[in-house]
Amino acid sequence: MPSGTLQLTGVTKNYGARRVLDDVSFSVAAGRLTGFVGGNGAGKTTTMRIVLGLLSSDGGEITLGGAPLTADARRQFGYMPEERGLYPKMKVLEQVVYLARLHGLTKADAVEKATALLTELGLGERLNDNLEALSLGNQQRAQIAASLVHDPEVLILDEPFSGLDPLAVETVAAVLQERASRGVSVLFSSHQLDVVERLCDDLVIIAAGTIRAAGPRDRLREEHSAPRWELESSGDVGWLRDEPGVTVIDFEGGNAIFDAEDPAIAQRVLRRALDGGDVAHFAPQHPSLSQIFKEVIQ
Repeated sequence: MPSGTLQLTGVTKNYGARRVLDDVSFSVAAGRLTGFVGGNGAGKTTTMRIVLGLLSSDGGEITLGGAPLTADARRQFGYMPEERGLYPKMKVLEQVVYLARLHGLTKADAVEKATALLTELGLGERLNDNLEALSLGNQQRAQIAASLVHDPEVLILDEPFSGLDPLAVETVAAVLQERASRGVSVLFSSHQLDVVERLCDDLVIIAAGTIRAAGPRDRLREEHSAPRWELESSGDVGWLRDEPGVTVIDFEGGNAIFDAEDPAIAQRVLRRALDGGDVAHFAPQHPSLSQIFKEVIQ
């Protein structure tokens, strides 16, 4: 069974006089998808490699379920690096079976699990093809299968959607969501902010080696929301321009986007709109992940 939350606290890393990670702290909860975003060189891959024990840190602590992270615990991790690391002249199924055997599975279990997983990822008809015969997107699917075949408790994926077409993105996303539903802790990095925003439960934003924002996606959207509202009404709302405490951002007929610092003002606008016609939609406007990202890294 999954061992609980993966917690990083105060992790630092130096290369000579240059500090590449500075007091990095965030958590990856069991049963949740955590999106890890940042520009090139921000520190994502370095952080992941420290969690996996591939790099040592210069300070801080990493725990799993409240206990120090050990080599034995890391054997229950699944990892997909950004760089493709599979053998190009090996058959797809043979390769994933081989990696499953390294994790201690019997040959029969390894074949069964590898076949089912590759089929789930859309490679059921390519099991006996050499990896180099696959498209880059299908090679990416095979690499994801390699990270999952031993049923890891914690899954760490560096750019898993790179090179995938939209259909393949949906296939891989469904697999990750299914693993999270089993209680697996999933941390993945991606430059595709629209995919991260749609898929993840929690967000971690890193820039220049420091964490700029971390927490549940919806909470971060609320925290970084401007006092902006959307109104869709059957009546004309031109009167909004003269409403005290309101700044109109966009306006057309019965539809408007406006700022109102005080929620009481927004409610006053809603009551007046209802007096003038039917209101189809009235809600605060939340920023996209792209907007939050730009705001916090400045």
